[in-house]
Amino acid sequence: MTEELPALTAEQTAERLGIKLETLYAYVARGRLSRIRTAAGSTFDPLEVERFAANRRQRSAAAPSAARAHSDGRPLMVIETGFAHIEDGDLYYRDREAVELARNSSFETVAHWALTGVSDAEARFTVARPAVVPAGHVADAMPAAATHRDRQQVAVTALAAADPLRYSLETDVVVSAVEALVAGMVEVLPLVGGASPVGEGAVGGDDDASIAERLWTRLTDRPVTTEGVRELDAALVLLIDHDIAISTLAARAAASARANPYAVVTAGLGALDSPLHGNASRAAHRMLARVLAGEHPERVIADTMVSGRGTVPGFGQVLYRGADPRGVGLLGMLREHPEAADVVEAVERVAAIVGSRTGTHPNVDLALAAVALANGMIEDAGEVIFATARTVGWIVHALDEYSRRPLRLRPVGRYVG
Repeated sequence: MTEELPALTAEQTAERLGIKLETLYAYVARGRLSRIRTAAGSTFDPLEVERFAANRRQRSAAAPSAARAHSDGRPLMVIETGFAHIEDGDLYYRDREAVELARNSSFETVAHWALTGVSDAEARFTVARPAVVPAGHVADAMPAAATHRDRQQVAVTALAAADPLRYSLETDVVVSAVEALVAGMVEVLPLVGGASPVGEGAVGGDDDASIAERLWTRLTDRPVTTEGVRELDAALVLLIDHDIAISTLAARAAASARANPYAVVTAGLGALDSPLHGNASRAAHRMLARVLAGEHPERVIADTMVSGRGTVPGFGQVLYRGADPRGVGLLGMLREHPEAADVVEAVERVAAIVGSRTGTHPNVDLALAAVALANGMIEDAGEVIFATARTVGWIVHALDEYSRRPLRLRPVGRYVG
């Protein structure tokens, strides 16, 4: 016997249908949707809402409006979360603004706090040397065409195989494992060009160096700069978590089945490897690079749209009515970096054109591309930064899921053939 799905509030129902509350109650008045009155207000049956949404899509022969585009394909499932949330156009980690944390705290400090609730300004993620050496060999055995993300993905499996406690779901064991995992995912990446590792170490790094410092030499051959590492560190903080993204849903579903932490990360990485999610910054990087090289921005935008999905990469975020605060924060830091002036100018030229035509704003993917270009980083740097940071967020969600009823995220199929 399956449990009843949690009822949706009026606000949640309107959000999922992409309509105003007034429109929702008009549908109720006409008998097109039923509601249940409670002391706390009206609630709606999620399956009835799903059927209603499907029927609306089938009846719509015209191109979708902005509101429908916002709701089409969006899940009706509502998952309670205890870390990232969006209010009034800002992203918060628990009760603190993510942008403020990114400016004032290191990635390790925020990540450790996210995992444990304890803020430690001296937190460092230490590499498990006996495990990372064979993981590095596995990554080195990848074909020459393998990306940095490919190396990270196989390294997760290799690191899992070397961990005798990988099936433990005890919080302390999981936290220790994921902090070492994040460090290992960075350590297995090759140095770029003539870059030198930060400090000395068995594999090529210093355990006292931050994740941002270690990642720097894997993404660019430029000398380490204070501004660059600060921007990289901020990007890592801002990408730890963001509502229930597709990769987070995959990770939570795996955790719901009591998958071990490494398997949870593997599930998240699989969903992240998509041009609609974790890989979006690469197309934005290519677009900005062409503008920086002197090509006319309108021509570059047109070419990018033809070769892509008909949208401009790096613009718009359905969870914000205005600008993506993560993009605003990172681009604001770039404006304080004198050597990034040409990149900022390219961003502003493209943003002015796209904004005037579509009304959309730069998002975190465009900001990631800008940070990468300003610091001479490789084209897929944004993807690596995203995957490294979000690994922590997936485990934050997994720890929450481990405390709940097993398999609660196993949906029930409805045959429509």
